[in-house]
Amino acid sequence: MASLRSLRIGLTGGIGSGKSTVAAELAALGATVVDTDAIARSLTQPGGAAIAAIAAEFGDGFIDPGGALDRARMRAHAFAEPDARRRLEAILHPLIREETSRQASRAAGSVVVFDVPLLVESGRWREQVDRVLVVDCSESTQVARVTARSGWTEQAVRSVIAQQACRAERRACADAIVHNDGLTREELSAEVKALWKGWCASL
Repeated sequence: MASLRSLRIGLTGGIGSGKSTVAAELAALGATVVDTDAIARSLTQPGGAAIAAIAAEFGDGFIDPGGALDRARMRAHAFAEPDARRRLEAILHPLIREETSRQASRAAGSVVVFDVPLLVESGRWREQVDRVLVVDCSESTQVARVTARSGWTEQAVRSVIAQQACRAERRACADAIVHNDGLTREELSAEVKALWKGWCASL
């Protein structure tokens, strides 16, 4: 539960929703942002804490020549073999939880934002945060944003969307929703600032 000293916000949204932009806005306002995706990436970089276990579980072929996880190969493997995702998560999730807790314990401000793409899917985050903020937009907007920034095909983006919680499931878990369809950066920033003002007033 929230205390007079801190507020724990769970931030989530589908791929291409603008969640990372909202996280950056919150950080600029003074929140400590704990980015679980960034933590996962660090664990799978050369020398990362998960690399040895991934190689042991999946084989050296899933490690690229530089010593990092071959993310493209693992993504394709997980799409083809659903159990592969579970096996990878069994390696990564305990390490992510450990690092998440470490970063949160070092937070300097009164608001800690946990940026968790799969917050709803995990089934455990709702009880660990005081509020859930969902960044929402249409599927067509998600596809347009991701194909424009990453070069992925529309099919690849829709495959990722299909594996994430649907919009209705995310909205059902939300205490607040930012509808990020057609907003300018200034309009999005204004919405985030209004939420921030309300959160700070509750401390």
